[in-house]
Amino acid sequence: MEKKLIVNSDLCTGCLLCEVACSNVKFNVNNPKKAAIGIIKKKVESEGFEIIVCKQCGICMDVCPQDAIYEKDGIYYINADKCTNCGICVEKCPNSSMFVHEEIEHPIKCDWCGKCVELCPTGALEIRS
Repeated sequence: MEKKLIVNSDLCTGCLLCEVACSNVKFNVNNPKKAAIGIIKKKVESEGFEIIVCKQCGICMDVCPQDAIYEKDGIYYINADKCTNCGICVEKCPNSSMFVHEEIEHPIKCDWCGKCVELCPTGALEIRS
């Protein structure tokens, strides 16, 4: 059975532990700007935060001119060796969940590894099989 990342933005407090966990897993740094998950403060502070994360729709793979994105068990991954960082996948992502960082030579995309779930203190993130 394929896993699924469940997001409940209503429970998010904006602590950014998920972003820190992700940057540690992906790049071995404590830098939320290098995370494949995004926490955005809603326009009105009382409305809380929105969690932005890949929904594994596959559009990025469909539009990649280099065939640098592939699917395995329902999860889409970027092959950094094939990626030219053209940005088409980022531009076409329907929920703006592919991120770029000037120090990384390819887009950053969530692969539902679950490290963010382990550190989320409020239960805003959950992995289900």
